[in-house]
Order: sequence, then structure tokens, then C-alpha cells
Amino acid sequence: MLAVIGVGLLAGVLGAILGLGGGVVVVPALEFVVPHFGRDLTIQQAVAISQIGVLAVGLSGAASYLQQGLVRARTGYLLSPYTIIGGAVGSFLGLVLPAKVVATVFALLLLYSAYNLLRGLRRVEVERTPSRLVPPAMTFAGIMSGLLGIGGGTVQVPVLNLLAGVPIRQSIATSTFIMGLTAVGNALVYQAGGLLDVRLAAGVALGVLVGARAGASLQSRIPAAQLKLFFSLLLVFTAGQLLWKYWGHG
Repeated sequence: MLAVIGVGLLAGVLGAILGLGGGVVVVPALEFVVPHFGRDLTIQQAVAISQIGVLAVGLSGAASYLQQGLVRARTGYLLSPYTIIGGAVGSFLGLVLPAKVVATVFALLLLYSAYNLLRGLRRVEVERTPSRLVPPAMTFAGIMSGLLGIGGGTVQVPVLNLLAGVPIRQSIATSTFIMGLTAVGNALVYQAGGLLDVRLAAGVALGVLVGARAGASLQSRIPAAQLKLFFSLLLVFTAGQLLWKYWGHG
């Protein structure tokens, strides 16, 4: 349990400092760290546990952003059905797809996240007319959230900012609001599928919440450029480890 809480703390701190969803850290960390403490986890079980961490961050973050007036509530309510439906589809795929497929898609997500950290995401700060591609793009974000145990912000924030024309700070806030709604449905699907360990999930959620608060206060004290470089290399290494584990022996 202490190891699981530690994983949540690390995910919360790094997520707050770098703006990455905690699932990018939680899922591979659970799969590689927890077995050293006598508990084997499949990647699907790690994804299921991560959904509760995402839910905790979504609820906590959304409450803060709502107080600050940054959440586009109407946009969130209009787009959340797409992510909820996508999340249910992705969660079902997480139950039925082979672990090798889930691990491969997750490794590709880690490489994509590393690339974005090093390159820096494009940002739009001026309001503009939403694209017709927003609904299918948000559905895709939901599928990735359900399948991989991520908050969906990796996809949702660029969609809201670049396609829906929502300024970046409001995009992050609205994505966090939508994230909490989507994670509820995802967690229920994994619970129904018998993959959700509620005890371990509670440990991750606790760690993530505490870590996110600590990360927010540390953000201004740590050189972002060096941290982004180090964490990008760590993501690439982790992606390689995942691919080796599921493809290297067969």
C-alpha cells in the first residue's frame, strides 16, 4: 500500500509540474513497481486503478477551476457525452483486448507525450469558431481515457484549444471538468469487469491528491527545461521497457 501511495505521490507531483495526466505515470509505475512488493498486476488492472486517480484529480481540480471561473461549464456539458461514450467504449476495449495491444498503445502514448514535452504544444489564445471535428476528436479522447487510464487531457486540451478555439487556460480547466465526469463511467466499467482493486485505487488517489498539491507549490522552484528533458527521457525509457516486456520474449 505504501508503494502504491508513493506511485500516486510521484504522479501527482509530476502531473502538476509538467501538466501531464497522472495516468502517464501511474499505469507503467504500478506495473513495474508493485510486483517488487509481492503483488502482480496486469496492465489492464493498472489502467483500472488509474481511473480512480483520474477521478480524484478531476473532482479536485474542477472544484478549484470552478472557483476561479475558468471552466466553460456549457462547453463541458455539451462535450462530456462524447467523452463518456468514448470512455465506455475504450474501457470495454480494455477488458477484451490482449494486454500486448494495450501495452503497445500505451507505449505510443508515452512517446507522443515525450515528443510534446520536448517540442512544446502549439497554443491558441484568441477565441475562434469551433471546428466540426470537435465531437469526433472528443470521442477519441474518451476512448483513449478508457483504454489507457489517462485523464484524456493529453488529447482533450489540444482539441479544446486548437479545434474548439478555447483559450489555453480555460481549455485546461474545462478538460479537467470533463475528465472527472468521464472517469466515473470508466471506473464503473472496469469494476463490472472485475479488474478494479478498490483498496489499491484508494491509495493511488490519496497519493495523487497530496502530490498534486505539493507539485503546484514546487512548480516555480524547479527549472522546467531540465525537468522536461529528464522526464521525456524517462518516458522514452518506460515505453521501451513496456514494448520489451510484451514483445521482446515472443
